[in-house]
Amino acid sequence: MGRHSNRLGAGDKQQHTLAGEVCFEGVTLHKGFPGQLLIKPALPNHGIVFKRTDLKASENLVIAKWDNVSNTALCTTVSNESGISVSTIEHLMAAFAGCGVDNALVEINCPEVPIMDGSARPFVDMFEKVGRYQQNASRKYIKILKPIKILENDACIELSPAKNFNIDFEIDFDSEAIKDTSLNISLVNGAFNHEISSARTFGFLEDVDRMRLAGLGLGGSLKNVVVVDGSKVLNDDGLRFKDEFVRHKILDCVGDLYLCGGPIIGSVKAYKTGHYFNNKLLRKLFSEKSSWKWASQEADHMFFEDQLKMAIA
Repeated sequence: MGRHSNRLGAGDKQQHTLAGEVCFEGVTLHKGFPGQLLIKPALPNHGIVFKRTDLKASENLVIAKWDNVSNTALCTTVSNESGISVSTIEHLMAAFAGCGVDNALVEINCPEVPIMDGSARPFVDMFEKVGRYQQNASRKYIKILKPIKILENDACIELSPAKNFNIDFEIDFDSEAIKDTSLNISLVNGAFNHEISSARTFGFLEDVDRMRLAGLGLGGSLKNVVVVDGSKVLNDDGLRFKDEFVRHKILDCVGDLYLCGGPIIGSVKAYKTGHYFNNKLLRKLFSEKSSWKWASQEADHMFFEDQLKMAIA
């Protein structure tokens, strides 16, 4: 039982799945495959699960969860016990987070999620179009009880108690084209969908040849990557935001942290970090049981008044 809702992420106490199937097609960023996704509604407590349709059924399910992350080089990859993997999942996971989708089956015909336009916006737009379906199961949140910090060299990421989900991110690249390097945003009232989801992935022209020799970036182009050459952005349409670079890093962070199994009630502060640090933060969080707890809106209503409006149509 449940009901259809067109207001995505409207702040319900219940879990949600999509109200119908949605399809996506596009090239994959790193391997250049012609990727296809069919995302289907799923039962309560199912979570986000990938199904590799190009492989036999006995080993083709991969659960999108923090402890299944097997690689964080240039993207986030999850794998199952048989070594079957799905990579570049972070933009899709960010769209699920921003739209308040708890349960979905993602059928995929190759080992990498299509890059689309380099952002989460195509996924968000389709999720908003199809709507959500409210389910008869309470939504659980991870409430941060005390700070957790990862520090390596001069890079740092910290997760602290807060009343909603907030990210304070700072980047530092040796590039004249990247001038606006920090952003602090509270991801309530649709802020992710409206302010972050359309920020595109980016790269540097000087790195292209090296990446392609390593078999990476084979599907990258100016249609799906913001390419920087010295002080110039090579894309004809320029930037979508003057601080698009740091907004995209926040997008990645949202997607990676949604692998914890639910929305986080806490504040993230990050400096010069990426996929590796995002996953390491979750691993440290779950290794320290006194630092967090599962909570529901019923059990802790006051803390969820803002967070439960994470994304609206």
